[in-house]
Amino acid sequence: MGMWFAVGFIVVVLFLGVAIYNGLIARKNQVDNADSTIDVMLKKRFDLLPNMVETVKAYMSHEREVLNELTELRTRFQSDMATGEKKPELDRRLNQVFSRFNIMVEAYPDLKASNNFSQLQRSINETEEQIAAARRAYNAAVTDLNNGIEMFPSNLFARRMGLTQRILFDIPEAQTQLPDIAELFENRANKDAR
Repeated sequence: MGMWFAVGFIVVVLFLGVAIYNGLIARKNQVDNADSTIDVMLKKRFDLLPNMVETVKAYMSHEREVLNELTELRTRFQSDMATGEKKPELDRRLNQVFSRFNIMVEAYPDLKASNNFSQLQRSINETEEQIAAARRAYNAAVTDLNNGIEMFPSNLFARRMGLTQRILFDIPEAQTQLPDIAELFENRANKDAR
């Protein structure tokens, strides 16, 4: 009877170990999948840029600085393919440029009335929403993985598997603040005066 109890105990422990191991692998793969989804959405965003630049060029001939910066960011994203460390920085810079771009568009009523531009703007807005959803999914997957890495008994397996905690995708404090629209228009007026 004691031998059957020992065998049963070993089987339960092995089953539990396999379940924990498989759970950690599934969590790691979920994080990798979510990270890949962010890459796909960022690529979609960058693929929209040439269309936007071409659509806007005719209307904003003296706003080349922003258009050039958008083009440069797209080129850098494609050349780096946004490695893990560079991806958040490129994303932050692009968000800043898009903010300036959207404010400049307000000064061009003909551009805003253009069907091509309106359709392109809708596509960009949809892509931005998809990127935000992908970030949320990534953060949820990272939180789940990090919990598995830290909690007992899976933390014992995680160390042996070489799993380390992942960093959540966050937005810097400066980007959570509302932009000073008056300052942006003032800067634009100063440029126009030159």
